Amino acid sequence: MSTQETEGSVAATPAAPSKTIFASGRLMAWRGVDLITAAMLAVAFGVAFWGFDTFVYPGVAALAIGFPPAGELSLGVWLVPAVVGGLVVRRPGAALFTELIAANIELILGNGWGVAVLLSGLLQGLGVELVLALFRWRRFGLATAVLGGVFSAVLEIVCYEWWAYAPGYSLTWRLVYLACGVASGALVAGVGGWALVRALARTGALNAFPPGQETRESRRGR
Repeated sequence: MSTQETEGSVAATPAAPSKTIFASGRLMAWRGVDLITAAMLAVAFGVAFWGFDTFVYPGVAALAIGFPPAGELSLGVWLVPAVVGGLVVRRPGAALFTELIAANIELILGNGWGVAVLLSGLLQGLGVELVLALFRWRRFGLATAVLGGVFSAVLEIVCYEWWAYAPGYSLTWRLVYLACGVASGALVAGVGGWALVRALARTGALNAFPPGQETRESRRGR
C-alpha cells in the first residue's frame, strides 16, 4: 500500500482525539469540494482585504509616519488566507491558491498598490507552502501555522518589500522592518489563522475537511 493510500485510510477511519487527520485520497488529487471551498474562502478574504485597505490601513499608515517600520505590524492581515487555505484543504498548492485568488479579488476591487498585490500574493502563498512541504503535509498544528506565517512574511519582505518600499533603509532599519513583519506573520497570520480554522471547524462549516473531522473526533473522545 502506498503512503498516500495509507493517508486516505487514516482519514476515513475513526481517529484518536489527538491524532492529525490528513487529506483523504491521494494527496495531489484535489476534490471538487476542495477547489470550491478554497475559492470561496479566498473571495471572502479578498473582500476583507478591500475593506482593510480602504478603511483601516490609511489609519495604520498615519500612525506609523514617525516610525515607518512599525507599519509592518499589519502585514499579517494579508498572510491569513495562505495559512487558512493550507490548514483547511491540506493539499499541495492550497495555500498558494487561496492567497493568489484573494490577491486577485483585492486587485479587482481596488487597492493602493495596483497589480503588485499579485506578486505579494505569490510570495506570501509560497512562504506557507514551503513550510507545509517541509513537514510533508503531515503537521497542521499551531506551531506549523506560526512557522508558515513567519516564512510568508520573510519571503514578502526580503524578496519584495525591502526593494519596493524601503530601498533607502539602513541595515538596522531593514532588520527592524523585517522583525515587525515577522512578528505580525507569527501572531496575526499564524495564531490568528489557526484560531480561525478551529473556530470554523467548531461551527460545522468544515465537516468535509480534516479540521472538521478532528473536531468531531475530539468531541467523541470526551
